[in-house]
Amino acid sequence: MPGPIRTSRPRRARLGRLREADLGLLREADFGLLFAATALGQLGDRVVFLALPLAAIAALHADAFQVGLLTALTTAGSLLVGLPAGAWVDRLRKRPVMVCADVVRATVLATIPTAWWAGLLSIRWLYAVALVHGVLTVFFDVAYVSFLPHLVGRGRLVEGNAKLSAIRSVTSIAGPAVAGPLAGWAGAPAALVVSSAGMALSGLLASRIRVREQLPEELPRELPEARGRRRPRLRQEVTEGLKFVLRDPVLRATLCGDALFNLFLVLYQSMLLVFLERQAGLGPGAVGLVLSGMGCGALLGALLAARVAERFGTGPVIWLAPLLTCPLTALMPAARPGWSTCVAAVGLAALSLGGVVRVVAQSSVQQARTPDRLLGRMSATARFVTWGGLPLGGVLGGAAGSVFGAAATLWIGAAGMTLSFLPAFLSPLRTLRTVRAAAPATKG
Repeated sequence: MPGPIRTSRPRRARLGRLREADLGLLREADFGLLFAATALGQLGDRVVFLALPLAAIAALHADAFQVGLLTALTTAGSLLVGLPAGAWVDRLRKRPVMVCADVVRATVLATIPTAWWAGLLSIRWLYAVALVHGVLTVFFDVAYVSFLPHLVGRGRLVEGNAKLSAIRSVTSIAGPAVAGPLAGWAGAPAALVVSSAGMALSGLLASRIRVREQLPEELPRELPEARGRRRPRLRQEVTEGLKFVLRDPVLRATLCGDALFNLFLVLYQSMLLVFLERQAGLGPGAVGLVLSGMGCGALLGALLAARVAERFGTGPVIWLAPLLTCPLTALMPAARPGWSTCVAAVGLAALSLGGVVRVVAQSSVQQARTPDRLLGRMSATARFVTWGGLPLGGVLGGAAGSVFGAAATLWIGAAGMTLSFLPAFLSPLRTLRTVRAAAPATKG
């Protein structure tokens, strides 16, 4: 009788090397801490995304206008402090900014269940928390993007961004799955305890990262005219960041493409739920499955992003991703009740997959091309430009839906998102192979 099959030592060694290759940056303690902090912080943020409006609706019986205003306040931070946040962050070490933002966000969110249990919760309280949380999130995100090159080095940005995007995609699926049942069982305000705890733990883990980037110098010492001069004013630093981004043809192309994509994405999303409910005939559970499918597409995109960029080149991926995946969103307005809606949902998942692949490649190029002292301002400028059109996209989507109907608005959104490939295609990104080839000198 034959004995048990044993794996030879060379084969076991090869398997061990493959596992280590798959882990990559996760084998490094500091990146592992950032990865875990990202998972907890993003989980908390995803719960906020669902539980905050539910708290207004279920606990305070807010009307539609109040809920809309609450949603607007959560994203108002990008417009209010988007540009100066980059200049402020560039003056500081990034890790302490992330830790402080997490701790303060956790504290602010904890006031909602506390006020609810004390009978003091009001819609104005939610407004204030949404605004403060949104502003702090801007500072966190700007510092987060600026810190990654210090942590992993510019040569491993694609891998680092891909792994962090993967965990963010997982939380985009798990967050609503946790928040919904918890809000139903304990109440929407109580669900925010999970958000507060997640962000507090995120700050704790980030505080244990050992990498300490150097404090940015007030002025580049290599410039003779800078010696003996004081730090420029905030407005000068903001202007410097804007000029740097807008004068660089690659960075300018990524911002233009992102702005165009986000504008038509929000226009599309503004009528998507209306179409699914009223014309596709889906109930709330089925709508939730469609949206979860988008999260699954995002997770798959994060897992494939590094390999796709290596296979096709970082620059081509940035314009190929929207060109190949955005047209599939046109399946949705063509769908009818029944099996065609399921096929259209696959198109939405493809949109998320392509979006994550593009963002991973694009973020890596942006970080690699930017000197260390301008990373914060680059990130803030990108956020300001690409997120600034979100309210406009919502307004245009509502207007188009009122005039042309939900299906026609989805067609317009699909066409606009597809055209977002043009800025990158008409720039040096068309043939740019690696982020290393794009990286300039790190001295300003």
